[in-house]
Amino acid sequence: MFHLDIARYIEKEKLFGLKDKILIALSGGADSVALFRVLVYQGYSCEVAHCNFQLRGEESERDEQFVRNLCEQFGVQSHVIRFDTKEYAAQHHVSIEMAARELRYHWFEELRKELKADVIAVAHHRDDSVETFLLNLIRGTGINGLNGIRPKNNRIVRPLLSVCREDILLYLKELKQDYVTDSTNLQDEYTRNKIRLNLIPMMAAINPSVKSSICLTAAHLSDASAIYNKVIEEGKKRVISEDGISIEKLQAEPSPRALLFEILYPLGFNPSQIDDVYRSLERQSGRKFFSNSWMIVRDRTYLLTKELTSESLETVSEEPVITQERIPYTADFIIPRDKMTACFDADKIAYPLTLRKWQAGDRFVPFGMKGKKKVSDYLIDAKYSIFEKANKYVMCSGEQIVWLVGERIDNRFRIDEHTKNILLLRLS
Repeated sequence: MFHLDIARYIEKEKLFGLKDKILIALSGGADSVALFRVLVYQGYSCEVAHCNFQLRGEESERDEQFVRNLCEQFGVQSHVIRFDTKEYAAQHHVSIEMAARELRYHWFEELRKELKADVIAVAHHRDDSVETFLLNLIRGTGINGLNGIRPKNNRIVRPLLSVCREDILLYLKELKQDYVTDSTNLQDEYTRNKIRLNLIPMMAAINPSVKSSICLTAAHLSDASAIYNKVIEEGKKRVISEDGISIEKLQAEPSPRALLFEILYPLGFNPSQIDDVYRSLERQSGRKFFSNSWMIVRDRTYLLTKELTSESLETVSEEPVITQERIPYTADFIIPRDKMTACFDADKIAYPLTLRKWQAGDRFVPFGMKGKKKVSDYLIDAKYSIFEKANKYVMCSGEQIVWLVGERIDNRFRIDEHTKNILLLRLS
């Protein structure tokens, strides 16, 4: 009956076809061994992938050998890899749990392509889905985080997702099939284990069918999220453009906070940070918010997004190349009107000229004006974004700015009726 139920579930969810090649993730635990036995029994073309994370000493070696023996017993090809999981976690500044997850799924996909397998079958079951639901609820998430685990996610399939752990253990008992037990699953050191060992039993004391109730709730939320996601995608098209996220258009949406959450959560911002970004919409521009890989800047009319790479952890621009030419002034000289060229009275300037990025507090006298103006105010009036402002340079004569490069010269160094020599600066 167990085989028949799984076969119907595979067909219903369209996980894969009878002729597909399956790469089974086999840890040696009860759930993965049950998955292995079901798929082999039903005659699928299978190969096995096993990860030795080298975290549990002799236990890790035992698990690897168990998998090798089981595959040999049933004539199934096995593939085993060993990871230095602790080293990876330290290098990438992630938890051991996250390191193991990243390592195994990356290798699974590489191996799947190498073997030309159609899907990767993993042994998540109904209890795992319940734990994921509660874990996301505790951490804070949107409606999409409360759908539980999906039966199929690209090339990852989960044939046991409709089966509870009790049924899996009963199935293995009837087969008289051994499996191995990960001793860390019996410890409440990790958050997921605390949910499994402590929280769910407490909830079951209140409602013995709590797992079924949570799965039913997750299914309802999954249906609701399909409608929700359609509306969210339409909202994204209205508020996001090449310029950024329009603050005015976002605030005109029926639920701007929800829409902002769905835009920023995939970029690594947590709910608390997204609330901070939302509150900033009513405040002065200039605030910056960071996830591990993205930066959000609250500009005047837009929220600007910038992906952070090793090159962009600080705003970096290539220093402009500026050529200098000194010529005598003649009556027929015509001052160029393009922003790429600046003309000065060469004899008013102290040499050498220096080029640098503008700094807070910089002042100059914009051409045509008499009083000084802050460079920052000039750039704000010119409606430059924060990213654009960060990449502006000034050419200086001693401590004085002679040119806000590509913008305007300083009026004190302009050509006048007394000019005899001209300095031409060209931005290339």
